[in-house]
Amino acid sequence: MLADHYHSPNEIGTDEAGRGCLAGPVTAAALILPEGFHHEILNDSKKLSESKRKLLRPYIEKHALGFAVAHIYPKKIDEINILNASILAMHQAIDRVGLDTEFIIVDGNKFKPYKKIPHACIIKGDGKYKSIAAASVLAKTYRDAYMEELHLEYPMYHWDRNKGYPTKDHREAIRTYGLTRYHRLSFRQLPEQLKLGLY
Repeated sequence: MLADHYHSPNEIGTDEAGRGCLAGPVTAAALILPEGFHHEILNDSKKLSESKRKLLRPYIEKHALGFAVAHIYPKKIDEINILNASILAMHQAIDRVGLDTEFIIVDGNKFKPYKKIPHACIIKGDGKYKSIAAASVLAKTYRDAYMEELHLEYPMYHWDRNKGYPTKDHREAIRTYGLTRYHRLSFRQLPEQLKLGLY
């Protein structure tokens, strides 16, 4: 059973998607939900089917008091590392919500203070609190949609299916075609080698 709030009704929940991917951005969402927000299928986005996430997205967007999504792209990920990029994405999403907040709840165990607003890191928070679960759905659906667009440019990597994660078909395509400008060069793209030239 997901809880409404950790600390305050006027709190932002935030989460990210795409940390473990070889290609594409890391994407974060942040939002404030109204008192009593409910949807019977809302849960951690990783536990939901793609069709259920797509069903939830417009419902969340319609009922949230405010929400925002931010992408941090591979060049920046390579520059500052994936953890810092994930936190930067969450900060940017919080910036864009545009509402006053008293508290921030974050999925996971790592965050950097945002302005002077108190925050709490909650392990598996996307399975405990509605605002983090809803943020996880938005982050995942927005990132998936972005990767489906990139698929049109580079169909041989099957990003419509794997969304940039290190699947067998994605790694096979990297072996065959090399890397694109959308790959994270600081990541270990293939088990047998640390770096490949830019394709």
